[in-house]
Amino acid sequence: QVQLVESGGGLVQAGGSLRLSCAASGSIASINGMGWYRQAPGKQRDLVAYITSGGNTNYADSVKGRFTISRDNAKNTVYLQTNSLKPEDTAVYYCRAWGFSQNYWGQGTQVTVSS
Repeated sequence: QVQLVESGGGLVQAGGSLRLSCAASGSIASINGMGWYRQAPGKQRDLVAYITSGGNTNYADSVKGRFTISRDNAKNTVYLQTNSLKPEDTAVYYCRAWGFSQNYWGQGTQVTVSS
C-alpha cells in the first residue's frame, strides 16, 4: 500500500504562484510514476502533469510553460510548481501514484485563483 498526502493549495490572485507537494509513504519501491490531476466543479478529472521513475515528464497543453513537476527521491515527494496562475486553473488538485496493477490517489488540495 502507498499513502499520498498533498499540501500547498490555497487562494492566490491571477498571475501568482503556488507549489504543491505530494508526500508518499508505504511501499514506495513499487511505484513507477507519479502525477498531478485536477478536477473543477462539474468537470471530469484531468491530467495536469506526470513524472516517471526514469525522470520523464509530460504536461497537459494548458499548463505547458507555466507548471513544472519535479521530485525529491530522498523525501519521497513530488512537487508541482504552478506559475502564472489563471482563474481557469481553479480546481481540486489530486496526486496519483501508480505501479504494476496498482493505483493510488491522495485526498486532494484546493487551488483557487481569483481574477
